[in-house]
Amino acid sequence: MINIAVLLTCHNRKEKTLICLQALYSCILPANHFLSVFLVDDGSTDGTTKAVEGKFPEVNVYLGNGKLFWNKGMSLAWDKASNSLDFDFYLWLNDDTILKESSISEMIESYHEVLNDQQKHTIICGACENRTDSGIFSYGGKNESGPIIPNGQLQSCTYINGNAVLVSKMIFRAIGNLCPDYTHIMGDFDYGLRAIKMGFKCYTTKSFVAVCPPNEGLPAWCNPNTPLKNRWQLLHSPKGLNISEYIIFRKKHYGWKWIVFALKAYARAIFPSFYSKLSNK
Repeated sequence: MINIAVLLTCHNRKEKTLICLQALYSCILPANHFLSVFLVDDGSTDGTTKAVEGKFPEVNVYLGNGKLFWNKGMSLAWDKASNSLDFDFYLWLNDDTILKESSISEMIESYHEVLNDQQKHTIICGACENRTDSGIFSYGGKNESGPIIPNGQLQSCTYINGNAVLVSKMIFRAIGNLCPDYTHIMGDFDYGLRAIKMGFKCYTTKSFVAVCPPNEGLPAWCNPNTPLKNRWQLLHSPKGLNISEYIIFRKKHYGWKWIVFALKAYARAIFPSFYSKLSNK
């Protein structure tokens, strides 16, 4: 018997959360594989918990205080799961990500393919497309040159988006949970980089295994159409870049170059149009 803990966190996206769970439970699993779902409802006021408990009573729901956001919410879900059973795999899943029927099977198969070929445990990052059968990348594995587009082969990646990510218990035992230094963003990138530093690898799936529409346009914290006061607030907010945590991330993985990244972030927030013109030259 292979047990998989599915980890989610949500906030006031009731319909998206329900659609996500419906797709999850429609996945075709390999024989003797079983799912247990751990969902953190981080202070929703739209009736998410009641709706989930009514339609999916088997889901383990835990309540947050509304200040957990993605990283801390997922971390809480992971704590709850790992303390309840010694799961074989942990599957991160965003509540706006719609898995395809074959998604979990493909991710499991990909994990075993790398394990058999290289005798190495690996993180499998699910590639997401922007809409059904579009073939246009939205989230998944990336490297320094940009997104890694599925091509029918397993491809290693440096950065992982946390939309659909499979982590084996061996990697969890070695690395642990998501880093508590982050509130919302950067926890997924950080985890993949930590894994690589410890000798593991990250791979993206051979095909698109899920659908997740991307956030369109420039982030508000560096968008010239956002007033400067609001850009400054978002630069320091979990809903934006959260500059203090961004600096922690850059220091941890890029050494002294964090200064360059920090200066660029401030320039993008304060002078977004000028920064964009310079970057495009």
